[in-house]
Amino acid sequence: MTGTMGVHLLANIFGCPVEVLNYEADVARLLNEVVVDAKLTKVSESHFQFDPVGVTSVILLAESHISIHTWPEHGSAAVDIFCCSGEEAANRAFKALLERFKPEKHDCQIIKR
Repeated sequence: MTGTMGVHLLANIFGCPVEVLNYEADVARLLNEVVVDAKLTKVSESHFQFDPVGVTSVILLAESHISIHTWPEHGSAAVDIFCCSGEEAANRAFKALLERFKPEKHDCQIIKR
């Protein structure tokens, strides 16, 4: 196989407002806004609410997927964005995610697969 299959962005976000990390409905809404803003194609989605707070959410994309695992008690989340449509699409999605989740800081790795 030649070339790349896609770009996998792995990020941790810190210092997010707790209210955006607590509940499934809010996280799902924000992730769906990210998909629209990044001009990606949603295929399906799945979300899990932890008790009392915290969420795992995955949006399956025609281009691959976006997932987030939140830790509201720490104001943080782990994010995966895998786009087989290229680095530009992954970066658009990450920028939209940062705008929605408003972290004070973040770290990010980009892996070409």
